[in-house]
Amino acid sequence: MASIDVSDVHAIESGFHDDPARSMSLRAEAYTDAKWHEADLRGIFARTWQWICHAEKLTTPGCYVSASVAGMPIAIVRDRAGSLRAFYNVCKHRAHELLSGSGTTRNIVCPYHAWSYGLDGRLKAARRADAMPTFDKSEICLDQVLVEEFGGMVYVNLDTAAAPLADQAADLAADIARWAPDVAGLTRAKRLTYDVRSNWKNVIDNFLECYHCHIAHKEFVDLVDMDTYEVKTHGIWSSHFAKAGLHENVAYDVSQATVNDHAVWWLWPNTCLLRYPGRGNFMVFQVIPAGPDHTLETWDFFLETTEPNEAEAEAFRYIDDVLQAQDIALVESVQRGMNTPAFDQGRIVYDPEGSGLSEHGVHHFHGLVLDAYRSLVGLPQSTRTTALS
Repeated sequence: MASIDVSDVHAIESGFHDDPARSMSLRAEAYTDAKWHEADLRGIFARTWQWICHAEKLTTPGCYVSASVAGMPIAIVRDRAGSLRAFYNVCKHRAHELLSGSGTTRNIVCPYHAWSYGLDGRLKAARRADAMPTFDKSEICLDQVLVEEFGGMVYVNLDTAAAPLADQAADLAADIARWAPDVAGLTRAKRLTYDVRSNWKNVIDNFLECYHCHIAHKEFVDLVDMDTYEVKTHGIWSSHFAKAGLHENVAYDVSQATVNDHAVWWLWPNTCLLRYPGRGNFMVFQVIPAGPDHTLETWDFFLETTEPNEAEAEAFRYIDDVLQAQDIALVESVQRGMNTPAFDQGRIVYDPEGSGLSEHGVHHFHGLVLDAYRSLVGLPQSTRTTALS
């Protein structure tokens, strides 16, 4: 597959301007061409902090979770000293995957030839090879990747030179703690999954603006007070806040709600964190590229209890049957349009007051995408941000 070069980046950023009031969107080619999908995997997903799970899954020594990040198999464990560790989930003997799913283990044992590793990744035993005078197991250790607990969640980064997420987005952790102080004590109650025929960047674009909400999400604008809707952008994240759930609405029952805010955070590049009206809750909507025109989505719900009450079950149905159905139809239509000669790029609609009807959140995302592409070919990042350093 062809890699991008400097001329490709200069061409793809044509029309983008640091001022959202003067800027065009990303060009359609970035959403349709296979070389840009490859650039997304190498230049974005292999270099950024990726959400794995709620910290509740890794509370005690021996707990583990396996995952895939930018197509790479990863395992995260809590070691005997209580520290989180993450490794490529690949045996150093013959490359078999070591752990699957999630659970608890005393050692990491390969299911192929039973090579055994400690929770720190060091080889402890290798059947028969231990007797070889030329074999030194102290020289063998699983390849580590960065792992961090942040805002009640666990993230990993394949780029071992990356700055800690706590440094890159310290103000985000504080914001989550302010609006969702109970997040660490919540528990997962449900997961929804979706297979979407659209580029992942279309999904993020759609998530980052509510300019379309009055047209496409009439139930949502009955739930949320759009007059209070505000969008703010930061280094590698942005936020959407509004009062919500203050009266009977057509989305779901909020009569017993103890949370009356719509609080949403987007963390570069693909993690969407949400808190909706209701009981104490937190949601993680993760967007995973599966091809130039193919995206996999997961939506995890964390509640005060593993069993939702009636209002929460109704909220699940609203998100699954109404909100997600509407958004998937939108982004799949956009993808089809981008594959025609009728569209190359469009104007960013900007409100300097930062209302929910402005697309400055989309513009912020596009700037980060272009910075990642610049970095991939050795061009300097925009002076607007140093988010990727």
